[in-house]
Formats: sequence, C-alpha cells, structure tokens
Amino acid sequence: MTANNHAESASEKPPQPKPETIPRPAPPVSELSQGFWEAVARKELAVQQCGACGTLRHYPQPLCPLCHSDDFDWASLSGRGEIYSYTVAHRAFHPAWKEHVPYAIATIELEEGVRMVCDLLEIDPERVAIGQRVEVAFAELPGQGWMPRFEVID
Repeated sequence: MTANNHAESASEKPPQPKPETIPRPAPPVSELSQGFWEAVARKELAVQQCGACGTLRHYPQPLCPLCHSDDFDWASLSGRGEIYSYTVAHRAFHPAWKEHVPYAIATIELEEGVRMVCDLLEIDPERVAIGQRVEVAFAELPGQGWMPRFEVID
C-alpha cells in the first residue's frame, strides 16, 4: 500500500446507516418497572397502585408519594385520555428520530388521573392541541420492542 492509499483509507468513514434503519434505544427495565413492561408485552397499559392507599402512580417509584408505603401492585388502565400539554421538537435528540423532525411530544392525562409522556409521530405537530382525546395503541418499534403509543381520536 502506498502512503497515499493508506492516507485515503484512514480518512474514509465507515458507511452510516440510513435514519430509518437506526433503531431506537431500548428503555431500561428495572425491578420497579418490570410490571409495566410485562403489561405492554400483553398490549395492556398498567401502572403501579399503592397497596396501602390505592394511589396510582407513573413513573414507577419505590414508595407511594402520598403515604410512603412500599407495598404496590399493578393496575390496568383504560388507555384513554387527553393531551394535557405538548411541545414540538425541531431537533432530533437521537438519530432514530431524525426523519421525524419536527414532531410533537405530549403529556397525556389518562382518565384515571395518571400522566404519561409520549412522542406523537403519526400526527402533524401543527394539528396537535391541548384537550384532544387520545387512546393508547401498541406498536412494535425497531430496537425497543412493543411500546405504548397514543393516537388522537378526535
């Protein structure tokens, strides 16, 4: 190999995958969140419910924020709610989202009073509005497996 060829091959970058083939990073599964992910695999939406006072909570936590009990179980939810708040992302925080920019990220308030955050990739961000009714739908996403997604039903 000549010095010139060596310099050319050293400066060549490996081919980068296309954005649509870049998988999303998988969410971490912990002992606290395992019940949530097991429900998602069954295409159900479930959150922690305090065994002492009945408070529903999401994100999973070791103690109830109201009574501080560490006793909990998992409660199934309807999956229906409304957009409580949202923002529009104009920059992808990870290459897997690059092809979707701009997209809406919404806080969903479920009928049971629990809030969840989800990106809304299937709707034009200009059409998203606070108060819109949504319903959970499950999608198998590359790199993540089954994930709860919310679709506008208005």
